[in-house]
Amino acid sequence: MEQLDIKSQTLSELKKTVEDLSEKPFRAKQIYEWIHKKQADSFGEMTNLSVSLREKLERKASLVSLKVLDVQTSRLDGTQKYLFALPDGNMVESVLMKYHHGNSVCISSQVGCRMGCRFCASAIGGWTRNLRPSEMLDQVYKIQKLSKERVSNVVVMGTGEPLDNYDSLVRFIRMLSDEKGLHISQRNITVSTCGIVPRIYELADEDLQITLAISLHASTQEKREKLMPIAKKYSIDEVLSACRYYFQKTGRRLTFEYSLVGGENDSQEDAEELARLIKGLNCHVNLIPVNPIKERNYVQSDKKVIENFQNKLEKYQINVTIRREMGRDIDGACGQLRKRYLDKREDS
Repeated sequence: MEQLDIKSQTLSELKKTVEDLSEKPFRAKQIYEWIHKKQADSFGEMTNLSVSLREKLERKASLVSLKVLDVQTSRLDGTQKYLFALPDGNMVESVLMKYHHGNSVCISSQVGCRMGCRFCASAIGGWTRNLRPSEMLDQVYKIQKLSKERVSNVVVMGTGEPLDNYDSLVRFIRMLSDEKGLHISQRNITVSTCGIVPRIYELADEDLQITLAISLHASTQEKREKLMPIAKKYSIDEVLSACRYYFQKTGRRLTFEYSLVGGENDSQEDAEELARLIKGLNCHVNLIPVNPIKERNYVQSDKKVIENFQNKLEKYQINVTIRREMGRDIDGACGQLRKRYLDKREDS
């Protein structure tokens, strides 16, 4: 019989589990606190539970605890990249970025990715499986424990397409922001999507206060299709209509992620087209100098080209910033560290 994934259970679900074990309901709150506040890695650590209850939990449930395979630390800015092993042997990456306003953790939502964006290392090798809420949560918990510093912001922007793992994502957000757990404000949680239109509408109706970041990466349908296969299924106009609905329902300003690829989407005409496209939307544009990867022939735009692109958007009163490049001296781009490990495994 498959064991219960107890770290993915809400407090009400955990109460039912405890009752099924013929234990008093208050035990559920104790267990929940051990898992989500104290971030216990085993039932044995839960010292205010009876030995018999801990033994029951060992038999009936599993407590997901990711194993650290590698940690890379940037000498430039202290950014740390973690490679974690999941209970089934698959691997995911997470990143800790330290800012003046607090520590931000970027987590993965899937093992691999099926979206196939042309400039992204995460898509190489395709999709393996979705992560469970427990596996998403434990990336945050492990980094907080290892760094011994409070995590204040979480970004679901690592490997995978979060809206392609929708149910686990929403449960993860609710549990991460739960006052009985780590209690990270939903306003400090950002979810990035390449634009799965039906799920954007669903997310808008969830009554959450997260920030939605849309990976736009082009200002025309033709160019977007070239860079992002998902654009053939959902047009740029459909994505923007969903964005307008999201803002209307949540009142949350949208972020548009725009990776600048040299000679592909970084001209002054591209900037003008982008400004026209998003005019009137309460939004912010995040320009991202693309991380070159050896499997693709895309290159990063010149610094002057990036600055000119920013200036052109500002001329049209578009709120825009250039993303600060963090951890550039380590395997910084999504999927690079995991891919290096997989390649090493295949060669040995």
